[in-house]
Amino acid sequence: MNHPQEPVNGNSPEEEATPSQESRSEFVSPEAERSAEAEQNRQAASETASASYQNAERSSANEAHSSGESGTPPIPPIPPTRSGGGSGDGNEPPKKPRGKALLGYFLTGLLGVIVGAVIIFFAVSGLNQDDSNSSSGSLGNTSSTKSNTVEKVSYKNSTDITKAVSKVQDAVVSVLNYQASSNSLESGLGGFGSGGSSDGSNGNSSGSDSSSEQEASSGSGVIYKKANGKAYVVTNNHVVDGADKLEVTFSNGKKSTAKLIGTDEWNDLAVLEISDKNVTSVAKFGDSDALTVGETVIAIGSPLGTEFSGSVTQGIVSGLNRAVPVDINGDGQEDWEAEVIQTDAAINPGNSGGALINLEGQVIGINSMKISTENVEGIGFALPSNSVEPIITQLEEKGEVQRPALGVTLRDVDTIPEQQQSSVLKLPSNINYGAMVQQVTSNSAASKAGLKQYDVIVDINGQKITNTVELRKVLYNSNLKIGDTVKIKYYRDGKEKSTSLKLEEAKTVQQ
Repeated sequence: MNHPQEPVNGNSPEEEATPSQESRSEFVSPEAERSAEAEQNRQAASETASASYQNAERSSANEAHSSGESGTPPIPPIPPTRSGGGSGDGNEPPKKPRGKALLGYFLTGLLGVIVGAVIIFFAVSGLNQDDSNSSSGSLGNTSSTKSNTVEKVSYKNSTDITKAVSKVQDAVVSVLNYQASSNSLESGLGGFGSGGSSDGSNGNSSGSDSSSEQEASSGSGVIYKKANGKAYVVTNNHVVDGADKLEVTFSNGKKSTAKLIGTDEWNDLAVLEISDKNVTSVAKFGDSDALTVGETVIAIGSPLGTEFSGSVTQGIVSGLNRAVPVDINGDGQEDWEAEVIQTDAAINPGNSGGALINLEGQVIGINSMKISTENVEGIGFALPSNSVEPIITQLEEKGEVQRPALGVTLRDVDTIPEQQQSSVLKLPSNINYGAMVQQVTSNSAASKAGLKQYDVIVDINGQKITNTVELRKVLYNSNLKIGDTVKIKYYRDGKEKSTSLKLEEAKTVQQ
C-alpha cells in the first residue's frame, strides 16, 4: 500500500498552499502605499487590482485544500486585470455610478451651448444695429435720441468737367426772338397777316387792327464782354433774324431787353448789347487752333427753349477744319462753305449760339448747326473761336463786317450744261471749272476793270478758282483788304485774258 508523500517542510498541503494573513497584509500594504504616492487618480484602480488578487488567493487556497484531499495539484492564481471585478464578497471597491457621470456631462454641455447661443445673439444684434444706423445715414434720414444722433451723409463730386462748366455756365444765356403778329379780325378768321405793313409801321394801322410781339424762336448766347455799364452777347445770326424785339434770359431766371448791334450772315454771327445789371460772369475765349481730334469738349445752351436753359452735354472734337456748304440767300444753291469744328456733343434746336468749351472752361467755339437726318447721329458743328473773335470785334465797333467785293453775281461752271459751256461760253475742252459772271453791277470794281457777262474767272492772285465758294474764300479769308488791287485771270470767248481790279466794300451777298 502506498502512502501519500509528506511535505518536505513538515507542513500540511493546506498550510503550504494557503498563505497566512500576515503574508497577505505584507503583500497588499506596500502596493497601496506605492499607489498613493504615485497619483491620486490611480488609487481606485490599484485598490481594485489588490482586491482581485486577494479573492484569487482565497479561491486558490480553497481549491488547494480540496485538491490536497483529492490529490489534484493546485491551480495558480489568476493575475489581476485593469478592469477588475470582485466576487461580491464585500472586499471589491464600490463602482462609480455611470448614469450620474453621463448626466453631469450632458448638463455641462447643455450649459455651454446655452451660453454660446446667448453670446452670438447679442453679437449679431449689435451688428444689425450698426448696419441700420449706417443705412439711415446714407439715405439722408436724420433722427436723434437721448443716446445717439444719426447725421446726413453728403458727397460732393468734383471733376474737370464740373469745374469747367462752373466757370462758364452763368455766362451762357437764352436769347428770345419776338416778332410782331396781327390780332385783327382777319387773322382770327384765318388770314395770313405778316405782322407788318407796306408803310413800314411794324403792323400799327388804323381801325380794329392791333399788333403784339410774340415769341417766334429762341436760341442761346454767350456773354463775352462787360464794360461801361454794358455787356455784349455773341449768338448766331439765324437766332435773331427777323426779330422785332430781342430779350435775354440769364441762368438765374432774370431777364433783360437786348439791342442788336450787328450781324454777319456769311459766318452766321450776331452781337447783342444788354445792361450789365444782372451779369455775374463773363466767358473767356480759348485758342481753337490748339484743339486736337479726340479732345473732350462741352456744349452749353438752351435746347428746345428756356425750359431747358443751361443744359450741359459732353463730347469730343470729332474733326477740325470741316467745310460745310451753306445756302445764304435761300435759293437752294450753295453760297458759302463755313469752316467749323465737328463734335459729337449733343446740339439740338435752341443750342445755336451757345458755347462749346474745353476742360479749362474756355470758349473754343460757338455752336451753330448740326446734320439732322434720319440716318445721322452725333454730327454737330461750331464756329471756331479764332474765327469768331475778329468778326464780333468788327460787329461791336462798326455794326457790320467790311469785306472786299468785285461787284458781280456768279454761277459755278460745273452747274452749266456741257453743251452751253461749249456753245455760249466757248471754253476750251480742258476748262470745266471756274466762276461765271452772271451780272456786273454798274460802277463796281468789276465794271471798272472791264469784266463782262459770261466771263469765266479761273484765278485770283495765283490761287485757282474752281467755283464761287473758292472765290469767296480768297476774298474773305485771306489777308486782302478793301482798296487792295488783285490780278484776275478769266476766259472770254474761249481765250484767256487778265485784268487788275481794285477791291471795294461788299454791300450785299453778291460779289
